[in-house]
Amino acid sequence: SQLDRLFSTAKALGWPVRLHSEQISNIGGARLAARHGALACDHLEYATEEDALELARAGTVAVMLPVAYYVLADPQLPPIKYLRTHRVPMAVASDANPGSAPGASLQTAMNMARRLFGMTSNEVLDGVTRHAARALGLSQRHGQIAAGYRADFAVWSIDTLDELGYWIGFNPCSMVVRGGEIVLEREA
Repeated sequence: SQLDRLFSTAKALGWPVRLHSEQISNIGGARLAARHGALACDHLEYATEEDALELARAGTVAVMLPVAYYVLADPQLPPIKYLRTHRVPMAVASDANPGSAPGASLQTAMNMARRLFGMTSNEVLDGVTRHAARALGLSQRHGQIAAGYRADFAVWSIDTLDELGYWIGFNPCSMVVRGGEIVLEREA
């Protein structure tokens, strides 16, 4: 297929690949992405258990895009159960675009991942930190607070982890740090 040729060429040039697939129907993209060792495969609403198994074997991150799911009012949820069963890392993103996901709020995407997809608070936190960094090929220096990692993080004035997927229209972010420098600070 053309995508096989494209991914093979990208791999030969040392470029990582990602794919949006299985959003409207299952077209076999998740397995193709897995065969090519894709960093990530996005959407996956129509992915099967076999797709999840192949993504797990390849180490490909499943990127959950709940804003697009909500806007398109698709009746098919992504196979969270199979992704969990096969330990596929799940990232969470806004998919901000004017066509199917006109929402740029990561906080809204986090809320929707909890409420619409049934992801746990820990899954959502991992999904917007370490699994997101992995999906972007940045996990060697981003995605967690640890020695040797770039200090990019937000401080949220919340009492429990469950509040990450709770608030709608209220932003409890009280500080943003980029490269170890405070770039935003406000009263909580």
